[in-house]
Amino acid sequence: MTQEQDLQYMYQALELAEQAVAHDEVPVGALVVAGGKIVGRGYNQREYGRDATLHAEMIAIRAACATMGGWRLPGATLYVTLEPCPMCAGALVNARVERLVFGAYDPKAGAAGSVLDIVRCSGLNHQLEVTGGVLAEESAALLKNFFARKRR
Repeated sequence: MTQEQDLQYMYQALELAEQAVAHDEVPVGALVVAGGKIVGRGYNQREYGRDATLHAEMIAIRAACATMGGWRLPGATLYVTLEPCPMCAGALVNARVERLVFGAYDPKAGAAGSVLDIVRCSGLNHQLEVTGGVLAEESAALLKNFFARKRR
């Protein structure tokens, strides 16, 4: 993928994050691209679904697996507005996603280099190519504004 394509898909992930805000969810949006097509989309739905696993990445991965007809997502790229947590990073490894592109770094729970580096752990059976910080300011601003409103 080119830098221009990465930006295009990240803007779409930001739109998904804004949908999360509209549902009073932490604003994280994700999409999976394979073969030049979006095969899965998601935004956080933990509050609505009362389910700790309903992170944007997990929803997008499930949708991509359904679209592609299997649990492996070879050649796929996941775009997400926030660095994945350990659960989501593990799911990316297990699904054999090829590449991860994320926006804001997560210094408290990031598992793509900030706190842990699950997606590039040589001890696991699969590693991802990672590009972090794409539209980081826009992604971080959504999160900061959301939590500032919550504190009021």
